Amino acid sequence: MDFKIRAAKQEDCKEISRMIIELAVFEKMQDQVKISTQELERDGFCSNPLFECQVAEVSEEQKSSQGYTVVGYVLYYYTYSTWMGLTVFMEDLYVMPEYRGKGIGKGLMSKVAQVGKEKQCTRLQLAVLDWNTRSLDFYIMKGARDMTASEGWHALRFDGEALDKLAAEAPKD
Repeated sequence: MDFKIRAAKQEDCKEISRMIIELAVFEKMQDQVKISTQELERDGFCSNPLFECQVAEVSEEQKSSQGYTVVGYVLYYYTYSTWMGLTVFMEDLYVMPEYRGKGIGKGLMSKVAQVGKEKQCTRLQLAVLDWNTRSLDFYIMKGARDMTASEGWHALRFDGEALDKLAAEAPKD
């Protein structure tokens, strides 16, 4: 299958937003999606973008059964490790179901690795749900290490009321 991986443009945000919802449905977490197309445009395409994104595009002749030519995306951003330096974090990797198994996911992930290496990143990090064994197996087959299994790291999150409470406990200026 012929496809092209390219940097997302602001006008792709509607398609990216559609696929974010598709990914959330797949992950059984669609009720957690709060981001809007406008927020994606603002946060990713400003003078100091908070994330970068690549999209996978097929020709009109290969468009999806719903009529889409943008059939996958990868959204990523940069973090900093006090041990290793600059790190690229892959937040989302998604390919529409009818295009899976055709090298598109590998192409998107490899593009993130290439961009990260060009920016001197020392590692690519990501999270995957424990039940998503197909994706977990894919990442491990490509050389990823399961940090929970090998080093015991757990991913933690503060949000909602817990984040509000923690912020309220900050020392006053």
